[in-house]
Order: sequence, then C-alpha cells, then structure tokens
Amino acid sequence: MKRTLSVLVENKPGVLTRITGLFARRGFNIDSLAVGETENPLFSRVTITVVGHDQPVEQVTKQLHKLINVIKITDLEPAERLERELLLVKVKATADNRAEIMQVAEIFEGRIVDISPETAVIEATGPRRKVEALIELLRSMNVVVELIRTGKIAVRRGPKLT
Repeated sequence: MKRTLSVLVENKPGVLTRITGLFARRGFNIDSLAVGETENPLFSRVTITVVGHDQPVEQVTKQLHKLINVIKITDLEPAERLERELLLVKVKATADNRAEIMQVAEIFEGRIVDISPETAVIEATGPRRKVEALIELLRSMNVVVELIRTGKIAVRRGPKLT
C-alpha cells in the first residue's frame, strides 16, 4: 500500500539526510520525495511516498517523531489530499512536428517554456497518472530528449488544522 507522509521539519542542514537514513535503515524504498520551504522560512515540508504495510510504516513514523528537527508528521489519506507532480521534458521539435508538439502540450494543460530550432521544453503539472500519460505519449512519438520530474507534493484538503 502506498502511503504519503507530510513531514514538517526545521529548515536546517542534515535534516533530510537523517530522515532518509531512517527509512533506509529499516529497508524502505522511498517511492517519491519532495522537499521545500514552507510559508515560514524557518520550516520545510518533506513529502514522502513509501510503499509498505501499515504496521512497519507506523513504526517508521514513530521513529521519525523522535528526530529532534521533526515538528509534525501527517499521514495523508487519498480521499483527503491534493497531489501534484511537475514535469519538464525536452523534446525534438522541428518545423515538421512543432505544431503537433504544441497541440500535445495543450491537451495535457502543459505549456512550452523554452523553444529552439531543434527542441522545445514542455512544463506540465498534475496527478501522477496525467504526468505519466504525457510521458508515454511523447515516448510513443519518439521525441523525448531529456526528462525531469519532481516527486509528489501533497496537501490536505480544506482549512489548515493545527
């Protein structure tokens, strides 16, 4: 079962290393990891997606609580979260296929953020399935030059709760 943990931490060097090390020591493979500063620059939010059974994940969560720089951990249930990934993909965009590339980007609600005589860079965001569908289509067109994507970021729906 995939679990998404939202971990509020102090924005200090070494915190991410301690968190990922804890997962590694317990034999968990992190499926997705995204880190960024919050609305308060003193804190960062770490969004971790991990595959595992409930009991072992709960044990790792209890261990995370013991780390000094960890402020709060929230296990985000699928029905209560919004999640997105960001994709930047450089594609071959010649005069022959440029219109088709632009149309594909538009269909997936992406946008062209850079263009040259031979390539274009598409930026797209959305749920993992949407991002993967765009990647699959572009690969089937044999135009992918370079691909970079973030891990999942997620937020609980509704008002902020303490």
